[in-house]
Amino acid sequence: MNFVSGGVCAAKGFKAAGVHCGIRKNKTKKDLALIVSEKKAAAACVYTRNLVKGAPIAVTKAHVADGTAQAMICNSGIANTCASDGIETANGMCQLAAKALNIPAEDIVVASTGVIGPSLPLEPIESHMGELVANLSAEGSGDAATAIMTTDTVKKEVAVSFEINGVECKIGGIAKGSGMIHPNMATMLVFVTTDCNIAPETLQKALSADVVDSFNMISVDGDTSTNDMVTVLANGMAGNTQITEEGPAFTAFCEALAAVTRTLCRMLAADGEGATKLLDCTVSGASDVATAKTAAKSVICSSLVKTAMFGADANWGRVLCALGYAGVDLDVEKINVSFKSAAGEIPVCRNGAGIPFDEDTAKKILLENDIQILIDLQSGDASAQAWGCDLTYDYVKINGDYRT
Repeated sequence: MNFVSGGVCAAKGFKAAGVHCGIRKNKTKKDLALIVSEKKAAAACVYTRNLVKGAPIAVTKAHVADGTAQAMICNSGIANTCASDGIETANGMCQLAAKALNIPAEDIVVASTGVIGPSLPLEPIESHMGELVANLSAEGSGDAATAIMTTDTVKKEVAVSFEINGVECKIGGIAKGSGMIHPNMATMLVFVTTDCNIAPETLQKALSADVVDSFNMISVDGDTSTNDMVTVLANGMAGNTQITEEGPAFTAFCEALAAVTRTLCRMLAADGEGATKLLDCTVSGASDVATAKTAAKSVICSSLVKTAMFGADANWGRVLCALGYAGVDLDVEKINVSFKSAAGEIPVCRNGAGIPFDEDTAKKILLENDIQILIDLQSGDASAQAWGCDLTYDYVKINGDYRT
């Protein structure tokens, strides 16, 4: 497996585009994205667990009920959530794209992101649909990735190539997410494409299993958004024998999917609103995987841990505090904690108690942009990894006037 260029267009038969249609006031910011497969593809999705859901989720659920789709359209700026005409608007977006692409509206996945509450106008989307379709290109991943961004500061795209029984396949994706990100599936918008031939039911099985260890292990601010969705389209154009059950081919596909999703996870966490550092928490030595996951997420979600990392303060007591209220059975007197970065590694806690360490060395380690929090529970062989970011002054600034 190798990382390749192309993002969401790396796989055969996919094109993408992004344009500014006028939903956002900033005319330099693209706000409408489209991803299209040459042929109908197997489709799999996971959605937010927030009871307040954006209208596009209901429409998308109906459209992929048969396990297939051919295109994905997404706007940024307005979330189309809690709007009285939400379903009508989401269907309208699909109908406009379907007419321009000459495919059924039921074959389109629709998504929106932005401010909750306002009605999403269809006029700017309709007036720019021709331009959007005309701009579809195998090099269009970057434009699409930019068009779905809200408070993101960088576009997020990645792709890998891998083999299924000697046949080269590719899988790639784009994502948006900076705030309102918390482990509760799906935590952001992610669009993934692959030319691997895999049955819809098998694709859904792979995605549902993957998110447990990828997107459900991220937290930026503890808020689960209303429009979160991850979608995968697999058009089979690589030409491999269709994957219909577990086995070596299914395992290879899942490994490639994981390479894409985990890379996007790190990008999403690192670009948290106002963030200056990526926090990567690994819990090992747990009695079982569930314990390891819960413990890692508890540390990543701790506001006190996040602020300590912002200040490059090796306040390991906050890590133990977060472990202590995680709600899992731990032997506190066995816990080891270390901090690690490109500047080195420093143990700060052994067997649940502090040990002497050089504060200047610790600060140097924690001043890096990528911080690892390493926790060994010394109670078993299970492990888990979670991703987050520091909590800064700018998070409050960004969200204090997000709507206005």
